[in-house]
Amino acid sequence: MPLCLVNHSLFSLPTEEPSTDCEKKPGSLLWIFVMVGNIVRGMGETPIMPLGISYLEDFAKAENSPFYLGCLHTATVVGPFLGLLLASFCAELFVDLGSVDAEDITITSTDARWVGAWWLGMLICASLNLLAGIPFWFLPRSLLKEGETNESVETSKKSVVPLQENDKNEAKQTVYEIAKDFIPFLKALLCNPVYMLFICVTVIQFNAFNAMFSFMPKYVEQQFGKSASDAIFLIGVYNLPVVCVGYFFGGLFMKKFKINIYQAAKIAFWVSLLEYLLYFGTYWTICDTSPVAGLTTSYEGIEQVSYAESTLLADCNRDCDCPFKIWDPVCGNNGITYVSPCLAGCKSSRGAGKNMVFENCTCVAASGFSSQNISATLGRCDGEENCEKMLHYFLILSLVCSFIFSLAAMPGYMVLIRSLRPEEKSFGVGIHGLASRVLAGIPSPIYFGALIDTTCLKWGTMTCGGEGACRIYDIVTYRWLYLGLPAILRGVSYIPSAVILLILRKKLKSETQVLLNAPVEMQDKEQEALK
Repeated sequence: MPLCLVNHSLFSLPTEEPSTDCEKKPGSLLWIFVMVGNIVRGMGETPIMPLGISYLEDFAKAENSPFYLGCLHTATVVGPFLGLLLASFCAELFVDLGSVDAEDITITSTDARWVGAWWLGMLICASLNLLAGIPFWFLPRSLLKEGETNESVETSKKSVVPLQENDKNEAKQTVYEIAKDFIPFLKALLCNPVYMLFICVTVIQFNAFNAMFSFMPKYVEQQFGKSASDAIFLIGVYNLPVVCVGYFFGGLFMKKFKINIYQAAKIAFWVSLLEYLLYFGTYWTICDTSPVAGLTTSYEGIEQVSYAESTLLADCNRDCDCPFKIWDPVCGNNGITYVSPCLAGCKSSRGAGKNMVFENCTCVAASGFSSQNISATLGRCDGEENCEKMLHYFLILSLVCSFIFSLAAMPGYMVLIRSLRPEEKSFGVGIHGLASRVLAGIPSPIYFGALIDTTCLKWGTMTCGGEGACRIYDIVTYRWLYLGLPAILRGVSYIPSAVILLILRKKLKSETQVLLNAPVEMQDKEQEALK
């Protein structure tokens, strides 16, 4: 009997145990540069939102500030949109761009082993960030409140000279005041029930949305069989433009009808709840990917899911002495994917590169496939025919949900701003941003990624024998985790949201009652004065 093909591809992994020399190689320290770069970037971008939003709210007219905030948030979405388009372009290029001949690459961008040119996007974004910081040097020292009269302008000009003379004393006094007022401000924020509940809502919902958005490209790849480049491009095109439109019209609506804080909270609650109910439609956008022998189906074609490597071995490949660590998938002409040509029982091959064909594959014949040509080609088999249709349903539903939720974003954000006193706004917005990043932005990708890793059926192997990236997931369990956990988190977030509505409603009633009683009290005082 001829031996099965064990290793053919440029990207196939070594089957031997890790050597001593390999184990002694030190790990790369480039991750430190990435971490420091992100820290510096975070330090630079953190003051922009708290100080910018506080300025808009303090110096713009009350009826105009929601519209301005909507424009600001719209602009913050344009950046990620362009970033996703750039990421899509870079992901289509192989990581070793310029150093590897494209003809020598035997895998495509849809292969789980494909690594895009991620470093190219970082270089481009770093250059653009540097250029974007230049205009900030030319901003004036102070700006005037919207609608300010010429008299106030003259007064402010006259006050410039004494302020400059006492510059040093003022700086010292400012630092002292900041230190002195920190505890009272923090105490006031902690005792503000609407503000604290809003932070709870933000943290819970940001956990859900951050996890969903971080792993959406991976979900589209695994569920619908798209490449990383296509997944990133589709997500950017379908989701972010409508978010811009939603932010803009949400702010415009607030400006047009001069919504108070209770009305804003009510709009945000019910619009968000409508989007939450529509979100459950994604559970029906199901696409069954191609079966993989030994992992999602047996070699006889019976559907089953296995996390054990022993199931990769069958009677058709038992004599081939195949390594289990290799992930070099081939598609049999019976529609079943095999982990490697060896595990497919293939005895010979013809062609080269991406056009290589493996022949005399005993496991293809063992599945009951009746044909004289029992062969396999490089790469995984395509999924069901309805995958493309289901992908469009998923993306359209995602588009509708993104638009509806973005309409609720501006009214919701105005609840945060209007729940703070003018002197607390900068500090309050900063604490809100800090809480959302520390309690949601950092942990959510970690625990969400750890949960998704539990659904992995086949891990890759690194050059030195260590565990690499996951090659294939149990897509059903993956789908329930990806869609279910955010749904649970968002469902919980509506409890503090409802409490905020009750508090604001009670506060509005009491304020209305005071206004109604005011004329009566004034009449009583006038009568007493006449007596």
